[in-house]
Amino acid sequence: MNAPKRIIQKLLRAAGLEVRAYNCATSPTLRLQRQLAHHGIGLVLDVGANDGGFGRSLYGSGYRGQLLSFEPQAAEHERLCRHAARQPGWDVAPRVAAGAHADQLTLHVAGNSLSSSLLPMLEAHRAAAPDSAYVRTEEVPVQRLDVLVPRERVARQPTLLKIDTQGYEGPVLDGAADLLPLLRGVYLELSLEPVYAGQQLFDALHARLLALGFACWGLSASFCDERTGRVLQLDGAYFRPFKT
Repeated sequence: MNAPKRIIQKLLRAAGLEVRAYNCATSPTLRLQRQLAHHGIGLVLDVGANDGGFGRSLYGSGYRGQLLSFEPQAAEHERLCRHAARQPGWDVAPRVAAGAHADQLTLHVAGNSLSSSLLPMLEAHRAAAPDSAYVRTEEVPVQRLDVLVPRERVARQPTLLKIDTQGYEGPVLDGAADLLPLLRGVYLELSLEPVYAGQQLFDALHARLLALGFACWGLSASFCDERTGRVLQLDGAYFRPFKT
């Protein structure tokens, strides 16, 4: 690297920025897009869609299949519907949380919205992201995903289940039991240490997906404690091997 480039890089890092080559090794978004294309994914079930950030990123990176989003938080569901209305193929389910069985539960709404969860937040999360502290609660309907999504829709085309439910990944998988054998892939958030009370951690969820016949295609750091450098959560991509 020549001197001008080193100077520019130093200035950018001082400002909290870094410029890298855009490739599969450096970009989780591009990596997922290539994985979806390789597996011919035509439908993504977006559980925990928030205001649609994942969907916008997905379509922005070149995905042209169908997207069905689920979000229980009232204000974010409204924003999600507005964003989805601008994109052909993007549908939004009525406001509901996916879980292990039908219920009515309390959603803890975080100050940053993205960290909202059906589970109590632990100090490890609040300390690493003070703006994530809970600010209010909402009562939300809960339903099994395999009740919300017809098996026939998943069986028609290669489907990916994306789960970003802040510690509630285990119950979502429990409620998707009838769909799991039909899925081509699962993309979910995995915690390396407890950040929500009662959540299943990386080891348990990783082993569960391997036992279901999925292989791990990649892990990306998604939440770090800036004070210590410890990675708290990962995004994990899992796909079934192609049948020969």
